Amino acid sequence: MSEGGEQAKHGGHPHGEGAQKGGGRPMPGTGGMGSHEVDVFEYGGEKDGERQKMNRRLFFQLLVFDTPSNLSPRACLESLGKALDASGIGGVIYEDAANPKGLGLLTFSEDPDDFVTKVRPIFAEGDLRGLVLKPEFTMMGRTYSSGYEDNLVFWLIERPQNNVLGEETPWAVWYPLRRSGAFARLPGREQGGILREHAVIGRAYGEAGLATDIRLACHGIDMNDNEFVIGLIGKELYPLSHVVQTMRKTRQTSEYIVQMGPFFVGRVAHRSRPA
Repeated sequence: MSEGGEQAKHGGHPHGEGAQKGGGRPMPGTGGMGSHEVDVFEYGGEKDGERQKMNRRLFFQLLVFDTPSNLSPRACLESLGKALDASGIGGVIYEDAANPKGLGLLTFSEDPDDFVTKVRPIFAEGDLRGLVLKPEFTMMGRTYSSGYEDNLVFWLIERPQNNVLGEETPWAVWYPLRRSGAFARLPGREQGGILREHAVIGRAYGEAGLATDIRLACHGIDMNDNEFVIGLIGKELYPLSHVVQTMRKTRQTSEYIVQMGPFFVGRVAHRSRPA
């Protein structure tokens, strides 16, 4: 599923990193021989005659839980909602569509410390201590640029928050994925064509109001060495399933994606905007 708009026009599909480019500085300790230029900035298209550049991104974390038999799922949901509101971090609580006693907590922040200092304490008190984490569904990732965005702050900070908090789009499907190394070895032009195939499909669903997405990079912060986390968001569940089905026919999915899932399917039961 592609985000549509500026990113879709240039092949900025969630299953591909796009083309971040720019100057950098040498990695400390590399010396002159074999030195590597390190650049941690996000880059977009030109704005007011200059290429956009910023060192900001939004981090997301999804935690999924089972409610133990001695606790009421409804009571736990209400307690979790109050605790999330009090924490000051933005997020949503999902009722797990595949588990009648399951809950999902999605939180987001520009500062990943918040997952430890604000989210972690939520589960240290009261009945919420009894929730049983399902680690196979834990997902964490960061927004990133494709290099062509017309407004970096909107695409990387504002739009993802609006997507998950939108009252008209309660359904969500979240899943991680990993591509084969063969894709990274393809020439840039060939990669671009493969990504654009996804982008055209994704833009069609977005323009029809059927689905939008959040694409996150998770290199080095996923327990199973996945590369991306994808969130599909919509008013109804069926179009989210349909877009995944349609994408299976593309060259990227059929040839270069070696792992997808597990898939978490949830419906929003509570929303909290960041303080």
